[in-house]
Amino acid sequence: MLIAAGLPGALGEAGHDVTHSEIVLPPAVFAAEVQTAFALDRLIAERVADSVVDGALPIVMSGNCISSVGTLGGLALGRIGIIWFDAHGDFNTPETTIGGFLDGMALAVVTGRCWTSLAATVPGFRPVPDECVVLIGARDLDSAEEALLGTSGVAQLPPAAFRKSSSRALDELASHVTDVYLHVDLDVIDPAEGRVNSYAAAGGLRVEEVVRMITEIGRQFTIRAAALTAYDPAYDGDGRVRAAAIRIARTIADAASV
Repeated sequence: MLIAAGLPGALGEAGHDVTHSEIVLPPAVFAAEVQTAFALDRLIAERVADSVVDGALPIVMSGNCISSVGTLGGLALGRIGIIWFDAHGDFNTPETTIGGFLDGMALAVVTGRCWTSLAATVPGFRPVPDECVVLIGARDLDSAEEALLGTSGVAQLPPAAFRKSSSRALDELASHVTDVYLHVDLDVIDPAEGRVNSYAAAGGLRVEEVVRMITEIGRQFTIRAAALTAYDPAYDGDGRVRAAAIRIARTIADAASV
């Protein structure tokens, strides 16, 4: 939907060369949430790898955050950090989840906590160490998920902490990595600035805060790939989220070019 809304044109107007393509499963593939998600990740990994060979910045637009496994696989970097903007922790596992939603396990998958055999089928994928991950904006966590995050080494910046100490978290991450994957689940945005989907949670970040942080990330790190996820146009009646997403994508492209 963001493609149709003019995202490629907006990036082109900003001086970036843009190509885009759609990734879909062959019709013969049986659709089941877990199987389908990892099948798509394998296709994403191939497409991201092609983009890297071409010297391009891959920006993946996906309904689900589990696409991150494919993006990281396609990058195939031995050491990379993750800066993950999200209203949710995405840190559940099959043992902790009460909703059974695979997408709520995405960050747990990329840090090697669950679905390890399926993740290993994604070309180039390697789990990312906790100390190389910063979670920004999370404020809607299941209790068991929150406990698991609390025992992890993932740096957490809920909105209040983000506004006080984001620079410290970036400095700490920079002591471990120079390259990052930037993951922006658009529901990190406060619903007062636009409702992204049915899972939107109050108390989020302002669009201006997200844009400013991405610019700072580009100053401190090399952005190797990015994602914009979880946009549901059915909840964006006034188009504010669409406009914010296009602005964020343009900011990412600009920051990656620094």
